[in-house]
Amino acid sequence: MASHLPKSIVAVPADLRDIEGAAWHAAPNQYVSAALKVADVMSFIVPAFETGNDADAILDRVDGVLISGAVSNVHPSLYGKEATEADGPFDHGRDATSLPLIRRAIERGIPLLAICRGIQELNVALGGTLASEIQDQPGIWDHRKPDVSERDGMYAIRQPVIIAEGSCIARYLGTAGEVQVNSLHRQAISETAPRLQVEARAEDGTVEAVSVIDAKNFAVGVQWHPEYWAETDAPSRALFESFGDAVRAYAARKATPAGAAA
Repeated sequence: MASHLPKSIVAVPADLRDIEGAAWHAAPNQYVSAALKVADVMSFIVPAFETGNDADAILDRVDGVLISGAVSNVHPSLYGKEATEADGPFDHGRDATSLPLIRRAIERGIPLLAICRGIQELNVALGGTLASEIQDQPGIWDHRKPDVSERDGMYAIRQPVIIAEGSCIARYLGTAGEVQVNSLHRQAISETAPRLQVEARAEDGTVEAVSVIDAKNFAVGVQWHPEYWAETDAPSRALFESFGDAVRAYAARKATPAGAAA
């Protein structure tokens, strides 16, 4: 009789949020919901402490890492630049939690999907830099969210990106060339980290997807928001399903004696 593996689990670094004067460690529902309903994995939310978290202790207990978007930005000091008020808001606890998890997940071959702020954290974690207020740069579109009050409008699929032929993202999405996405951001990758391969760009040249070169497992980042329409948009669903497949495969290997010893 085949043994039944329990549902796989991914770590999701929290944001530190102030809610009615109290500090909360929180994660947006749209990410953990897509993980559960489409990737078919559960999420453990990791508190966003500036000190005290042990990345390896966390990764020993999960089968993947999902880095979500957030209202905050990576602090510029982490990529060698002076911070200004315009670069904020910041979340030092989130930075201190996500970046070590990203590095160790890659080193250990644990599946990693990084979205929005997540792709920016991935780039910084591996030695890249970010650009702020990209809409003010010559020739760059305004990638910020539409000025509407309802969330479906904010996250509307409205922008084409060009997926590189033969890329990891093309394989996971099941398609290459032009794909319509919902990308909304005011920061983006400036200098790409040496270990990252650019896999998709907007028509204005903005980096929209990357993969980790020579990664041992699924390790990609996207600037757009596949989690929001993961249940109904085919490319979004395909990306989350591919991530879930990688997470379950890793969990299965880990559950075998050979995998446990690795």
